[in-house]
Amino acid sequence: MARILVAGGSLGGLMAANLLLRAGHDVQVLERSPLSLQGRGAGIVTHEGLRQVLREAGAVVDETLGIPVAQRVVLGADGQALCHWDHPQILTSWGRLYALLSAALPAGHLRLDAGVVAVSQTDDGVGVQLAHGETLHADLLLAADGVRSTVRAQLLPAVQPAYAGYVAWRGVCDEAVLSRFTRDTLFPHFGFGLPSGEQMLGYPVAGPNDGTAVGQRRWNFVWYRPAAEGAELQALLTDADGKHHAGGLPPQAVSWRQIAAVRAAARARLAPQFAEILEKTAMPFVQPIVDLASPQLAHGRVALLGDAAFVARPHVGMGVAKAADDALALQQAIAAFGATPQALRHYELQRRPAGLAVVERARQLGAGLEALLPGAVPTPRRPPDAVMRHTAIDPALFETYPP
Repeated sequence: MARILVAGGSLGGLMAANLLLRAGHDVQVLERSPLSLQGRGAGIVTHEGLRQVLREAGAVVDETLGIPVAQRVVLGADGQALCHWDHPQILTSWGRLYALLSAALPAGHLRLDAGVVAVSQTDDGVGVQLAHGETLHADLLLAADGVRSTVRAQLLPAVQPAYAGYVAWRGVCDEAVLSRFTRDTLFPHFGFGLPSGEQMLGYPVAGPNDGTAVGQRRWNFVWYRPAAEGAELQALLTDADGKHHAGGLPPQAVSWRQIAAVRAAARARLAPQFAEILEKTAMPFVQPIVDLASPQLAHGRVALLGDAAFVARPHVGMGVAKAADDALALQQAIAAFGATPQALRHYELQRRPAGLAVVERARQLGAGLEALLPGAVPTPRRPPDAVMRHTAIDPALFETYPP
């Protein structure tokens, strides 16, 4: 039995911890937040590979996982369907997966308010210094501490998220407040809207208390809009009090002026169903879209996984699935080679090519969203049917639907 520390108590960290605990290791998850992460995040598209890792991690995967949809639809500006595609999927939420993985984690294996600030290594182990001064020792450290990873910053200080030239407006809207027209034409589908140079997409997810019955659900949306780096992006990331949040601002801090502007843009540019959803979403928030690819995942007795290793634009719908594949590959490598640097090198050989491929596919899918920016290379506009068939599909279909 090895002593393994996991930095980061989000979905990737919880999957890795649960898998390794079930393999017989002594695992401790270190989460920097002093509060539970329950309730954070928005919609998640599930694939069979992700569902299988969840099962192996001890999560209960049944009909309560999410909401099934059988078809996709692209809506024109008038709200009428431009095209359909029969494509069954199960759509869930970040909070639902967090609840399932937290329930699977035995008590005593998660520490809150335990941010990692420094890492040291010897031939025999790794030392992890926490923000309040305590130092822990283990055989391995797995860094699942996200896009702003403090562990990666120490190991690879030059590797930083690169802004892609556009943002995503995101949010969830309660089904109960929407008109019957919007409920009837959108909630049975994974829906898309494609104004020039932009993309809107969304799908139903469970509502409060994981309610999935008609009338209890929510609509999760993502609206991609170009925003030039500099003054335009800075304005989006500045709150109503004038404070700039360079790395992204909390949802509750988004300026009411920016929210009013994006709602007006929705009325002008989107199908009326999407415009209504923007109007009635209590707290839409804005997320800068970034790329990140780590040149090295294994660093002696430390390994990077999930968004600490690679961040792909959300068009591929692979953020959580990628973290699940990383967690499973780590568990298998440790089973084969022990809690050793050799195991982490083996993990890197498997997962770095896969991570690079996902990042590149996501860049290709998002290329058209950069076309309106100054100096951008023009790209042919992809037909609505292609966008619908390429976005957030199962990785098993990537070769069938190349970008």
